Amino acid sequence: MADLSKPTVASKNAATPKKGGNLLATLAPIACVVAGYVLWRFVLGNASNFTNPDPSGGFWPAHKGPMGTFTKMYEGGIVVPILIANFLVVLTFSIERMLTIKKANGNGNIAEFIRQVQFHLANKEVDKALAACDKQKGSVGNVMKSGLTKYKEMITNTELDTDQKVLNIQKEIEEATALELPMLEKNLVFLSTIASVATLLGLFGTVLGMIRSFSKLGEEGGGEAARELSQGISEALYNTALGIGTSAVAIIMYNIFTTNIDGITYGIDESGFTLTQSFAANYK
Repeated sequence: MADLSKPTVASKNAATPKKGGNLLATLAPIACVVAGYVLWRFVLGNASNFTNPDPSGGFWPAHKGPMGTFTKMYEGGIVVPILIANFLVVLTFSIERMLTIKKANGNGNIAEFIRQVQFHLANKEVDKALAACDKQKGSVGNVMKSGLTKYKEMITNTELDTDQKVLNIQKEIEEATALELPMLEKNLVFLSTIASVATLLGLFGTVLGMIRSFSKLGEEGGGEAARELSQGISEALYNTALGIGTSAVAIIMYNIFTTNIDGITYGIDESGFTLTQSFAANYK
């Protein structure tokens, strides 16, 4: 009997760690903050968009008299570029996750792929099952291929009993799964965080706008102050609208991605069950 406590040598076809650092997670938020400020300062805050622009310019020009609906967002204050940055982060990581999960889904239907592998294993055609994994090219196919490689190795192994062989196959599947799942869940934290934070940032910007508006009312008084108050409240509410909109998009995309990941995870679990049950039944 071989000692199962000793580490086994991984086959050359076994799953290997996915390379690639978190460079996107580091650079994308910074780039989005810069882009958010540029859009707010130089697009929304372009002097030509106001009837009374601030000639001094600077980091936060005091332009007055916005001439468009979206231009009014500029007067929502310095929270607006932060909210724009949040939306850009959601957009960036939604596209990144969409491409990653599409690749992880592989080719064809996962349930049909598993049935195809089950059919080949029932006929003891392991090589055809491996060929099906090469065609699938997704996370389920990668895990299944790692398990099948060990499966094929255990068929010719004469030192272990059936239970030990099944345990080796199961261990190989668990190791392959541990390499695939982090790649699927990577960067989802940005969507889940912004889903909660964006609304609060929008309300924060609104409160700051309301404070400024009521301060003007207290200082000036009269009908002109009341007009500026109503205008200031309208502008402040752009913060709330932008925050709620960003949060809604983040929540929707997060739920879509987690649903897809759950489907892939279920396929991986089904793959492990298929391999262990097939080996136990065919090679007692």
